[in-house]
Amino acid sequence: MVADLSLVLASASPARLATLVAAGLDPVCVVSGVDEDGVAAPDPTALVAMLARLKAEAVLAVAELPADVLVVGCDSVLDLDGEVHGKPADAAQALERWRAMRGRSGVLRTGHHVLARRSGEVTTAAGVASTVVHFAAVDDAEIAAYIASGEPLAVAGAFTIDGLGGAFVEGIEGDPHAVVGISLPLLRRLFAGLGVAWPSLWRSRPPAVALDSHASY
Repeated sequence: MVADLSLVLASASPARLATLVAAGLDPVCVVSGVDEDGVAAPDPTALVAMLARLKAEAVLAVAELPADVLVVGCDSVLDLDGEVHGKPADAAQALERWRAMRGRSGVLRTGHHVLARRSGEVTTAAGVASTVVHFAAVDDAEIAAYIASGEPLAVAGAFTIDGLGGAFVEGIEGDPHAVVGISLPLLRRLFAGLGVAWPSLWRSRPPAVALDSHASY
């Protein structure tokens, strides 16, 4: 399988980049410039799929990219009763969101669109990861403190599981990476469908970890 493609992440998300780097990949980030507010779709799943595609296509059009390249576009929204929740516009909207979410469950939907360009030919693979998120019944003081931190204003659905918001999520059903913004298992399958083996993209083989048999987990 092909191992000589440059990997480009069509996103400005630090969490997505950190997830890929922690998984042994070495992507270059290129911001697409797609106007997300100007895109409409019939439902949350269609919306994230469309936005992921638009981002990947916009970045692939950049002349400075290598000739042989693998471009990954992603977009996430929280689906709460079929209603789309992206990044809150301001603190007031984040407050409203959390009052609606607390003690309930929503579905974090993350669209993935991969474009592989080799010898001038472009092939495509796409999919949407859906993960159920169970929110804690946080009180008004906890919500106010969380919003004051600024974290929920920068992320889809106004929450994270890899930051301050992790304590306010009671559990998830599905891939936890998708909640951060990019599903590693889905991405591996999409790459494989394009003839790209996941290990071929590792910077180097991850180091072996010596386990302490007396440690508790």
